[in-house]
Amino acid sequence: MRRLVRSVVTPATVVLALAATPVAAQAATSPFDLYLDQEVSWGACLFAPPDPTRDIECALVTVPRDWAVPDAGVDLRVSISRVRASGERLGAILVNPGGPGAQGSSLAGALAALQPTVSERYDFVGMDPRGTGQEGGTAPDQLGLVCEIPTGRLSTADLDARDRSPSSIAEHQKAPRAVAEACQSKALTPYVTTWQTAHDMELIRQLLGDATLNYVGYSYGTWLGAKYASLFPASAGKMVLDSSVNWQGRLQAAFEAFPMIGQRQLDHVYLPWAARQFPEIVGDTPAEAARTWEGAREYAKTVGIPGDSYDLLFVGMGGKLQWLLATLVYTLAAQEMQGETVGAGLPAAVRTELDELARSEYGVPLAGLTLRRIAAETPEDYTLFSGTRVAVACGDQPTRSATWYRRLSDRQGPQYPLFGWAYGLTEPCGFWSDAPRQTLPELPAPVAAKILVVQAEFDPQTGYEQARAAVRAAPGVSMVSVDDSTFHGQYAIDGNPCVDGMVNVFLLHNSRPSDATCPGLPLPGETEVYPVAGPVKRDGRKLDPAARASAGSLPELREQVRERITRANSPVR
Repeated sequence: MRRLVRSVVTPATVVLALAATPVAAQAATSPFDLYLDQEVSWGACLFAPPDPTRDIECALVTVPRDWAVPDAGVDLRVSISRVRASGERLGAILVNPGGPGAQGSSLAGALAALQPTVSERYDFVGMDPRGTGQEGGTAPDQLGLVCEIPTGRLSTADLDARDRSPSSIAEHQKAPRAVAEACQSKALTPYVTTWQTAHDMELIRQLLGDATLNYVGYSYGTWLGAKYASLFPASAGKMVLDSSVNWQGRLQAAFEAFPMIGQRQLDHVYLPWAARQFPEIVGDTPAEAARTWEGAREYAKTVGIPGDSYDLLFVGMGGKLQWLLATLVYTLAAQEMQGETVGAGLPAAVRTELDELARSEYGVPLAGLTLRRIAAETPEDYTLFSGTRVAVACGDQPTRSATWYRRLSDRQGPQYPLFGWAYGLTEPCGFWSDAPRQTLPELPAPVAAKILVVQAEFDPQTGYEQARAAVRAAPGVSMVSVDDSTFHGQYAIDGNPCVDGMVNVFLLHNSRPSDATCPGLPLPGETEVYPVAGPVKRDGRKLDPAARASAGSLPELREQVRERITRANSPVR
């Protein structure tokens, strides 16, 4: 199953330079005074520029390991990047792809290329948050919060969370317990939190010499941006929070919503799309496509794809790549079990994309691919897990017990069988024992006018209801809803001229829209939007084709950025 799913324990490229560097004792009026005399030395980055036509430079910023005791004598180095404004500079926009645990240095170059009018007036600044390391780095001193988990601590069974036997539940809980224990054993873990990272951001603002820090953050990045604005309201500039969690509530609630929003996407968006696209394979109604989906799941189990692994393909389908990967397995299983020719009945455009995916992911054309080949797995002695996700998710706020999460799975499973049975059994926060060291405040009322939330109606990674709850709990925040949109991340990466236009007017002209609705884009392989009933009130507007074509420039770069953001924020880590 090496290529089929992104397992809960996957190879990680997280790095953080930790230096036990003594800090000279001195009187300070604020914790930042100790670190403001450093020189930010810009130079070459360790990663390839997302857009070779735009210069991007990188630097390392020294921060204390613990902002609560900045003179304790142990420092960290945080990597940042910059694409300078090409025209008259208005300030800097710090960007974050979410996670928790995603590196953001290269994102600055990508967004600068995708939004040239904004890049003309702003520096785009990227950041690899503490715990994520130095993007592109491979040297030992660039490696940091990576948790090593012996495979002996993990289950070797073919897991299917629909099996509610005590032995099945115990097998499911092996991995999250091992992850929590391995990550909590790391000395750095208590200092990898949103509170600490927000202080790093404030130091970066001061080192850049700007009165305020503007911000574009995706997914968990909305939580980080909102908490920065809450901790440093006077320093917050224009804040764009895209694909939002409820940053006025509990961060863990965003993860607990994965079963509901994933089931909604599967039932109301994906299966109707499949019935339209290849009715000869799955049936010509959503109900028939659902029955075929269940049959394919059972068939996949007979050739070595466990039930959980099959399900996880369809969880958090926030981008085109995972959408197509799920479709590849779904249609392949359906045709194999029915004895049909692989690929027959697929529209030409979809067949071409699935063939390219089969070649790139599995090394064979679509016609030569089998489920058994997909199910092949290469065992490892140790599994590496990015500790930043659990350090932040479980360390920002008090957690709930493994018993609470197991009962959550009992409640969610019957309602949301796609992921409801499994989620509550696989959450490491249930085994987290450390209490938070700091309290994160809610957004102060005066800052609300600086914030614009952008949210897709059927986002399967951050639910619409989460974003709406945050906005309702913070009067004065504006929200742009994207009707019928089903992918994760909207601004700059979806090619939606309505969304990009509203955000850019806010950034460039300081004119923030009131609550508004943008029409979404067609699904893969389609040229029109098929409306789906949901939480967004439809207003009937359509996008101008010429504007869509203009906003959809650099499609390969957009897909690369979306895939990175989707993967970083997926419930399947």
